[in-house]
Amino acid sequence: MDEPPLTSFSVTHISYDASDPVAYLCAWLALAPQILCVVYTTLIWSSREMEVFLMFAGQMGCEGLNFLLKRMIKGERPPRIKAKGYGMPSSHAQFVAFFSVYLSLFLLFRHSPHPSDTHTPTTVNERLLIAAWSCIFAATVCASRVYLQYHTVNQVLVGCFVGALTAIVWFGVTTIARRYGWIQWALGSKEMMMFRVRDLVVEEDLAESGWERWKNVSKRRQLELINRTSAKTKRR
Repeated sequence: MDEPPLTSFSVTHISYDASDPVAYLCAWLALAPQILCVVYTTLIWSSREMEVFLMFAGQMGCEGLNFLLKRMIKGERPPRIKAKGYGMPSSHAQFVAFFSVYLSLFLLFRHSPHPSDTHTPTTVNERLLIAAWSCIFAATVCASRVYLQYHTVNQVLVGCFVGALTAIVWFGVTTIARRYGWIQWALGSKEMMMFRVRDLVVEEDLAESGWERWKNVSKRRQLELINRTSAKTKRR
């Protein structure tokens, strides 16, 4: 009986010139979507923030759109690389373009943390710098797809355009949902409450708010330790 033919799991399969250090770096950059999905999952599980849910939902919607566009356009990849699937538009370019544009819009137009007695939140210039770095990261990933010859320049440019446009549209949709109270209504549902979903990152620096709570807990523990030590000393 003939055994069935085997195929490679192409999600992380990358071909590159092992003698070229730039190609080696580009091969690592090709893992950007997988790494970002791990980041999304980690943030969703650890923070339970609605904004992260919304961004990830838009990211997955953008991936679904790329799936449809590739099968509608049926653009071939450059001939040197024998990769599976169509090349127009580049899914990597579309993924990182959505990520960088949505993150930039959030930092510049939605995120407005309040200062505390011990902490000054990031300024507009600092948030602008973070947004710029995210765009540089996206541009580097896009360039790596052309360098490795997985995509043509046009395929990458179209991917960037679709990803950026999707991010802008989705940010507008979520803005409208917030303005009309739909997000707050969803947060009040039993399902959201069961999973402890919250919406603090828009107005709070989560690291700072967590630090403030920890300081209060630490003070209480120190006070309890002092009281226990005093009680033991009195008994002696």
